[in-house]
Amino acid sequence: MAKHVLVTGGAGYIGSHACKALKAAGYVPVTFDSFVTGWRDAVKFGPLEEGDLADRTRLDEVFAKWQPVAVMHFAALSLVGESMTNPGKYWRHNVLSSLNLIEATCAAGVKNFVFSSTCATYGDQDGVILDEGTRQMPINAYGGSKRAIEDMLRDFGNSHGLNSVIFRYFNVAGCDPESEVGEFHRPETHLIPLVLDAIDGRRPALTVYGTDYPTPDGTCIRDYVHVSDLVDAHVLGVKWLEDGKPSEVFCLGSGDGFSVREVIAKSGSVTNREVPIVEGARRPGDAAKLVSGSKKAIEVLGWKPKRDDLQTMIADAWRWHQNGHYEK
Repeated sequence: MAKHVLVTGGAGYIGSHACKALKAAGYVPVTFDSFVTGWRDAVKFGPLEEGDLADRTRLDEVFAKWQPVAVMHFAALSLVGESMTNPGKYWRHNVLSSLNLIEATCAAGVKNFVFSSTCATYGDQDGVILDEGTRQMPINAYGGSKRAIEDMLRDFGNSHGLNSVIFRYFNVAGCDPESEVGEFHRPETHLIPLVLDAIDGRRPALTVYGTDYPTPDGTCIRDYVHVSDLVDAHVLGVKWLEDGKPSEVFCLGSGDGFSVREVIAKSGSVTNREVPIVEGARRPGDAAKLVSGSKKAIEVLGWKPKRDDLQTMIADAWRWHQNGHYEK
């Protein structure tokens, strides 16, 4: 009998890659998406259920139809800058919609829930390796909303026996090595696709915000995880819960990170093209170095990242970039 997994945001960047990984692992991914930011062309690996997480009736219909063994929750607004200027939008969309989803999950008798959280729940704890024991101190509504959902999952675990695996990570990079799905945002805010846009003329130049940070080359250092490795961890999370293991939190990262200049240089090397750049002032709130470790995920969950070098991430992203973008 087929095992269905309900994937919220399955038409988005990470969610579509997760659907491919679930299918490869023998599950049937059921995408639930409102297409506010997702792409219909990205739904390739299982059935689609269009709907809004705020619509409890629609959620109940989908749970009754597919009877999933687990929920994998990616759907969220994730623009940090926007969350600072319009926090209500993030508390309403991320938190209230997630509460609706969690209540529907429990009502349907589903006990396994894998949640895509973020290292933004830690705030700007500069220069340390963030792990599962690091104090959470979010400084914007995006990080705050994700921490609130984590708290909800713990509460519903205590009250309803809902078991969860929570993943915290920073920057997701790369694309499906076979280019069946990829990364395409409107607006684009992620560094690697912005660099690639500058390389092929889709934008005049890349702006480097701040060149005087206390780092080896003066630019910010951030952690990057290949999207294929990331979703492999999420599939392991489903299996962890199916095996009856307890709720857990795992951080996913390299523990080192790469500077903006390193990403630019490697992108130029991979594509054999110049990267036009403009040097700008620091942005308020940007920390010099934010990285996360994965020791627990590797040792406890059995996660084995396979595409974690910067060249592979950029090469996979460039291959997708050249193959075209989704259309609504």
